[in-house]
Amino acid sequence: MTSPARVHPIVLDSFDLAAAERLLCVEALRVGGTIRAASQLLGITRHALQRRIAKHGIARTWHGQDDD
Repeated sequence: MTSPARVHPIVLDSFDLAAAERLLCVEALRVGGTIRAASQLLGITRHALQRRIAKHGIARTWHGQDDD
């Protein structure tokens, strides 16, 4: 997993909560590399992240995609 020092700020284009949630999930998956690591970064369970991945139609393209 990438150290917190390498995480860049996330800039939102609008106050669209669904878009913000999707962006946070995508960035956590990119930084964490696996569902397990991304869920830890977000402070949610793996199952909760998996539901959000399905809800937002996030493609499994991060490098640790076979994690769970």
